[in-house]
Amino acid sequence: MTTPPDRAPADPRSTAKPAPKPVSASATREIDVLIRARYPIIYVTTWEEERVERCLREIAERRRKNLFVWTITQGIVKSGSEPNRAKGGAGSTCDPIAALDAVVAQLEPAIYLFKDFHHFTEDNRANLTVVRRLRDVAHHLRDTYKSIVICAPVTRISQELSKDVTLVDFGLPGVEEFGELLDRIVDDVKGKPNIHIDLDDSGRERLLAAARGLTLKEAENVFAKTLVLDGRLAASDVDVVFGEKQQIIRKSGLLEYYASQANLGQVAGLDNLKDWLAKRSVAFTDRAKQFGLPSPRGVLLVGVQGCGKSLCAKAAANLWNLPLLRFDVGRMFSSLVGSSEENVRQALQVAESVAPAVLWIDEIDKALAGAGGSGGSDGGTSARVFGTLLTWLSEKTAPVFVMATANDISHLPPELLRKGRLDEIFFVDLPTLEERLEIFRIHLAQRQRDPAAFDLAQLARATDGFSGAEIEQVVVEALFDVFSSEGTLTTDVLRHSIAETVPLSKTMSEELVRLRNWATGRSRLATGSRTAAGDGSRRKIEL
Repeated sequence: MTTPPDRAPADPRSTAKPAPKPVSASATREIDVLIRARYPIIYVTTWEEERVERCLREIAERRRKNLFVWTITQGIVKSGSEPNRAKGGAGSTCDPIAALDAVVAQLEPAIYLFKDFHHFTEDNRANLTVVRRLRDVAHHLRDTYKSIVICAPVTRISQELSKDVTLVDFGLPGVEEFGELLDRIVDDVKGKPNIHIDLDDSGRERLLAAARGLTLKEAENVFAKTLVLDGRLAASDVDVVFGEKQQIIRKSGLLEYYASQANLGQVAGLDNLKDWLAKRSVAFTDRAKQFGLPSPRGVLLVGVQGCGKSLCAKAAANLWNLPLLRFDVGRMFSSLVGSSEENVRQALQVAESVAPAVLWIDEIDKALAGAGGSGGSDGGTSARVFGTLLTWLSEKTAPVFVMATANDISHLPPELLRKGRLDEIFFVDLPTLEERLEIFRIHLAQRQRDPAAFDLAQLARATDGFSGAEIEQVVVEALFDVFSSEGTLTTDVLRHSIAETVPLSKTMSEELVRLRNWATGRSRLATGSRTAAGDGSRRKIEL
């Protein structure tokens, strides 16, 4: 195999422009190896046509080849040519067959970038001629120094092309590329009196970490948007970056972006769980990665209804300053065979595309109920959806932290509970005496009442066996009573509301005992220690 002869550089109009920042070395290296090995057709799946074109331009210059670009509107033009100087829609190479013929006719070494060519490579009777011609061209290119690179946002390859096309996953930009982009933007606005850059090393790291999951174009747009909004660029602008990610989530239609304002200060007790989450608040940084720490995978919160499991999921995303995505399994199911599994895969891909993020799967026990024996009820759809989710939990490498909650452990498949898929299982029990006192303090303060004006210790003792949600409803019910009678909220009014409430721990006491027995030895307590005296909800049972 000989190397292509030296030639004059390509069109000087392209070299006259400022050289763009290089794309990631790994992506360039992989495509370069395939081209040098004379793989005829390379299929790159990505939304970032500009990054792919820059990558190919680097390879073409290094290998002394021309780089041509094909689109259905422009036909084949030399990379860097202005659109208005290229041939219009009437150009002979706009037709895909004519474009492939032009590739065969070209004698000099070259790389051809075909943009959005996936419409002609999928299984479709209208594409029979193009698919057959593409196979002929692939056979021809093996003995030449020419290569075709197809760039498309989705992968669509007919069965006939499966042996002639090589797939390349062109990953999203890394922190280094975002850093180069941020430096360029800072240089562009430097010296302008109405623009202020307030980024120390920590703030810069937070901003770049928040941008992970965006394309370079999306990141450039959102950085510019922050400058337009307030004339400054600071670490606090991560909320604007999350707003850009929210657009991605909304366009997918499969996940729900949850704008959480909750914080751990609104969660009473659960000291073990809070400490566990706090220790992992820096686990998504580059510093943690260099230290050798992997990204945390997720936790399963099992326990009594209304004891703060969902609130903890919201607070964790706020603590880590990460977007919170709600995964609704019911939204994934479709009437078409195979569509449900595809919806799950797409939803998980979207979650990875905006990583780092927190993926909240609320009441996963209800979502996966009957997955083990769904063959007779739904044709095995639930089992296949569950299998897709399990595989992703085991194999995922993107920093997506899964926060799953469950009430009924009898519906949890054992495969979900093994180590490796989730980091830890926490059991959230009914609040202790101290926790109930703190819950009253939180909910009274949230409703503009001074907690010091109430006998919180008396109220905490009176609500033995109440969940956090039931205590909140006690406060709300008492407020309704005093509002309708134009009275004042007092301890006695709250005690009356308590007397009118029957907690779930009494109506479903057997279920609670079963849940606690299961949790013993299988999970960690979310609360560090429990108060046995005066806490009748913690019953001892002799079996």
